[in-house]
Amino acid sequence: MSYYMIDVEADGPIPGDYSMVCLGAVLVKPGLEQTFYSQLRPISDKWIPQALAVSGFSREETLAFPTAETEMQRLAAWIGETTNGQPMFISDNNGFDWQFVNWYFHHLVGKNPFGHSSSNLGSLYKGMQKDCFVNFKRLRKTKHTHHPVDDAKGNAEALLHMKTEMGLKIRLD
Repeated sequence: MSYYMIDVEADGPIPGDYSMVCLGAVLVKPGLEQTFYSQLRPISDKWIPQALAVSGFSREETLAFPTAETEMQRLAAWIGETTNGQPMFISDNNGFDWQFVNWYFHHLVGKNPFGHSSSNLGSLYKGMQKDCFVNFKRLRKTKHTHHPVDDAKGNAEALLHMKTEMGLKIRLD
């Protein structure tokens, strides 16, 4: 079983009506050496300037990105090449990140290699601490920049810390 920490930046709150602008993924293993980055051309004419601004890209820049179909096929191929067993999706905000990745895979590739499940890093940490008011973000080493690979890497560092320093029982193949 391989865990993939995923982070998404988008130009609005939901897939279909709005677009995923970029995606970062990190295979969660010591060293965090295997990463994936993608920029995706918008699939919709709708966009919210404030949402897009988080990514640091202009609308004009995003219109020159590779097609979403191409990039989701590339992500599926990378997952297939790097996974050991069933790939597992985990993110800081899986309510947001999962909806985009799941929608894009089903609509543009035909299936989601992650299956039907995702995990939330923050909820996992709260459960470990038995405290719904704690936050894992202090466990990150990589600065949170809103570049999705940086953000996924920082979250993967937190998950590795939870395993090695806090005793989380998780198999990272």
